[in-house]
Amino acid sequence: MSGSEGGRVTVLLVEDDEVIRKAVGLVLDRYGYRVSTAGDGLTGLEMFREQGHDVLLLDVMLPGLDGIGLCRKVREWSLVPILMMSARGDALDVVSGLEAGADDYVVKPVDTSVLVARIRSLLRRAAFVPNPEPDQEPAPGGPAELVFGDLTIEPQGLEVRRAGEPVALAPTELRLLLEFAANPGIVLDRQTLLREVWDYGWDGDSRVVDLCVQRLRKKIGPDRIETVRGFGYKLRR
Repeated sequence: MSGSEGGRVTVLLVEDDEVIRKAVGLVLDRYGYRVSTAGDGLTGLEMFREQGHDVLLLDVMLPGLDGIGLCRKVREWSLVPILMMSARGDALDVVSGLEAGADDYVVKPVDTSVLVARIRSLLRRAAFVPNPEPDQEPAPGGPAELVFGDLTIEPQGLEVRRAGEPVALAPTELRLLLEFAANPGIVLDRQTLLREVWDYGWDGDSRVVDLCVQRLRKKIGPDRIETVRGFGYKLRR
């Protein structure tokens, strides 16, 4: 990870409330993260450009450049994991953040154990670290390529091409596509996807699934992932 220092994961926390900024920073520091903070979006953007970080934790409501705008600008050149924080859990805030390219969100005030669990989940997805059963060895070999129409997926090389052209996917988008590709033609419900892709050990908000599917469709083709109303989604063979 580009922003890691001395083996510690670096987090950039952009939050205009000083009390929350300090409290969250102290909690993350106790969990072993190296935390940088900014009180507004423009400062946060400049810090990320100059320093690079492993995870961005962005408040939605920020002076100058808000969290949604900051997320969009970062996504213009970086696939860094982004976690949005919303004070209200307002549907518009959540949808706007996820549409802008955020990987996940939490509602303030957030339980510290939930926040740390979400950050760990983001990092696992970004590093593509599998979650094997105890004492289970990874399966050797495997298909070199999976082909679905004009879409080609190389699971081992983590590469995706559409009509021969590379497709740039954020870590969560790629994990989602790989989950579909591992179950072609099978309907996967939202709770299954939350568990397998987002690593949620509890009931999560299915909007993160729906918005990520929408982003994925824009990149791999609108008809490749089919909605099965009342059940979930499936990847067409």
